[in-house]
Amino acid sequence: MESKHILIISASVRKGRRSHNVALFFQNFLQEKYQIKASIADLKDYHFPIFEERLRFLENPSAQVLELSDRIKQSDGLIIVSPEYNGGYPASLKNVIDLYYDEWKRKPIAISTVSDGGFGGAQALTSLQFQLWKIGALTIPAMFPVPNVGNNYNDQGEPTDKEGAHKRATNFINELFYWIEAKKLKEANS
Repeated sequence: MESKHILIISASVRKGRRSHNVALFFQNFLQEKYQIKASIADLKDYHFPIFEERLRFLENPSAQVLELSDRIKQSDGLIIVSPEYNGGYPASLKNVIDLYYDEWKRKPIAISTVSDGGFGGAQALTSLQFQLWKIGALTIPAMFPVPNVGNNYNDQGEPTDKEGAHKRATNFINELFYWIEAKKLKEANS
């Protein structure tokens, strides 16, 4: 398999967050199953200011803003792992989506949403998918909702149902890989 660079965006900046456990799961899963060294962009580490303007219009963007821009551009595809808060996704993620534009354009993106309840962040997934589609991202049709996240993934990203999680993740990741390869093929034939 051709080497791929996958960036995982861990969207929550909250104390006691559990969605980060799913980001760790994907990082471990990609390394174990596909021998891909995926990296995590943890929005908790970035401390971005509230959105004022898109990157291309900022006069003096911070080093962190430029660094994440480069990480997104250099990736072949992304996995966004987001919790659902009150039917939506966190402001930290909305802030980053609005900050960048060219970085998202035609970028294959897989979305995983999590919740403490039984629906796995379905409402956040729908609105996140729509916003990314609106700015030209290639959001893949496969989804990875995680209900009852606190009962299903530990702090090291290990699922309680490893076989089930791996089966779902395989389908999810293979769909992401399909769109990455489709994009590369299109670019090669352009």
